[in-house]
Amino acid sequence: MVDRVRAWHPGVPALREVYHASFDHAYPVHTHDDWTVMLVDDGVVAYRLDRAGHYATTTALTLLPPGVPHDGRSAIDGKSYRKRVLYLGAEWLPARAQGLAATRPTLADPSSLAVVQRVHAALRDPDDQMAAEYWMLILHRHVLAHLGNPTTARRDVPLARRLRELLDDRYTESFTIAAGAAQLGAHPSHLVRVFSQTYGIAPHQYVISRRVDHARRLLVQGHRPADAAVEAGFHDQAHLTRHFRRVLGVTPAVFCR
Repeated sequence: MVDRVRAWHPGVPALREVYHASFDHAYPVHTHDDWTVMLVDDGVVAYRLDRAGHYATTTALTLLPPGVPHDGRSAIDGKSYRKRVLYLGAEWLPARAQGLAATRPTLADPSSLAVVQRVHAALRDPDDQMAAEYWMLILHRHVLAHLGNPTTARRDVPLARRLRELLDDRYTESFTIAAGAAQLGAHPSHLVRVFSQTYGIAPHQYVISRRVDHARRLLVQGHRPADAAVEAGFHDQAHLTRHFRRVLGVTPAVFCR
């Protein structure tokens, strides 16, 4: 099923990771703690972002904000897709931009597409890191122009936000909804309901996606799968492998290779 997966840290400021993949994998609902800039080179990716449907095509750039649930799959039955992804830290754009990006994830202007292609071209040569950094700054300008100045904050319920903050602080630990409910003074059922309604993802799915994201970064840094599993909060390597393959379409061992 998998033709190619490659990931690395390029050493370019603000750019945390570069990820290339060619496969036919259906991503379940998950989140990232980074901004994601996706370029589709072949095929079409259908995805839901914050419960709204979108398509990522070869003629547009896709921007996925951190913390917003999304999935993804080939829009053409039986056809794989090929993509290149830039992961940028949450601080790359102001926090107020996340809500607007969730409603406007597609940059269809050819100039933005060309800028990202220049970023990837520069990343092919370690001696061109400054060029990659330059084009990343141009990309930042394009994205801000696309988003404009958000006038409304992203939908958020205080109780859901407080639970999310707890999960962000403790997702590598053994943590229960009951413990969170006791700490926040809420009934567990109400807590799960308000979190799921606010963010479009169940608390346990959110925790797993954060752990997979953490493990992926550790693997790119050269950690062994068994060590990455423990550090990211999984019970063991088998537990990591099951969820890693479900979310990313490959096992940690294949990802490392």
